[in-house]
Amino acid sequence: MTAAPLPQIIPCVDIQSGRAVRLYEGDPDRETVYFDSPLEAARHWVRLGAGLVHLVDLDAATGRGQNREVIRQITAELEVPVEVGGGIRDRAAAEELLRAGVERVVIGTAAVKSPELVRELIAAHGPERVIVSLDARGLEVATHGWAEGSGVSVAELTPTLAGAGLETLIFTDVTRDGTLRGLNRELMRQVRQLWTNTLIVGGGVANLDDVRLLAEEGIHGAIVGRAIYEGTLPYPVTGL
Repeated sequence: MTAAPLPQIIPCVDIQSGRAVRLYEGDPDRETVYFDSPLEAARHWVRLGAGLVHLVDLDAATGRGQNREVIRQITAELEVPVEVGGGIRDRAAAEELLRAGVERVVIGTAAVKSPELVRELIAAHGPERVIVSLDARGLEVATHGWAEGSGVSVAELTPTLAGAGLETLIFTDVTRDGTLRGLNRELMRQVRQLWTNTLIVGGGVANLDDVRLLAEEGIHGAIVGRAIYEGTLPYPVTGL
């Protein structure tokens, strides 16, 4: 019997007020600061072997400001690709990041509010440079930094996104993010059935048991923050 491929574990650097933090259930007022410098946080994971770093501009996502200069500095100085999400709500914002050297832009709220933006960006830059992140409570998509329910389900959106040419989807279980509670297997299974292209998940990865769950459900990888910052999931993951 052939072993399931090892899912990709992508370190996440969440940036709020210029620092590398993790939020509890997406609440910007419930933060833990792990590094004063997001650049140093990103360098830390690259030194440990990360081939890709996921950056989130939390201030842009919640409308409290933005950290674009920090993101440009990280992108310029790292020797590995970065992908960036948070507050990218129009084509100009996405293309500014792509011009700055970001490998992939991650579209969240705008993919729900303006699905045609996803189609336009993929047509202009290719599916390898555009990702959509659906952050949800259950299967209802949350928007604006997870502060609002959209009334739209993942099942409604996935056919539209596939039709727009999307290859890679990130699904985050907002209720588990930053909690170390572990993944919700049934929810992961439902999303895997709804999205048959490349699927990356976030929210709740706590330890190797969750990585095994990803492999068993045929999920390609996970964006991980608190578990690798606090050591409940060894990084890098070299085997199951």
